[in-house]
Amino acid sequence: MIIYSEKVIEHFMCPQNAYSMPDANAQGVCGDSSCGDELIIFLKVQDNYIQEISYLVFGCCASIATSSMTSVLAKGKSLEDALAITEENIIQALDGLPEAKVHCSNLGVSALRDAINNYRKSTKTSVKEDSQ
Repeated sequence: MIIYSEKVIEHFMCPQNAYSMPDANAQGVCGDSSCGDELIIFLKVQDNYIQEISYLVFGCCASIATSSMTSVLAKGKSLEDALAITEENIIQALDGLPEAKVHCSNLGVSALRDAINNYRKSTKTSVKEDSQ
């Protein structure tokens, strides 16, 4: 039997920032082929800070909770600080995860980093186009 912390149950039952963001200026994706979970993170970045973050997740209780906590930890942070968020930060913020579900914390970190990297790529392209 898998036992979840109260924080995990809270973020599973009432996930924060769970919605599609059509006007996002960055998007990142991560999927776990071993269990079928998938996460899409949307960012609205302004002045190098994450002003708004949302996500859509398909997965188990732990995937939903870790996605929610990832969004809570990243919102309002600079891109550099958001890139420094680790799987362990997410697990600790949720008061732990069962060993069999620790891999779920990788979804949030990987999708967040993918979104930030995609944002940086798109702004480099935009700056080059604007200067021509």
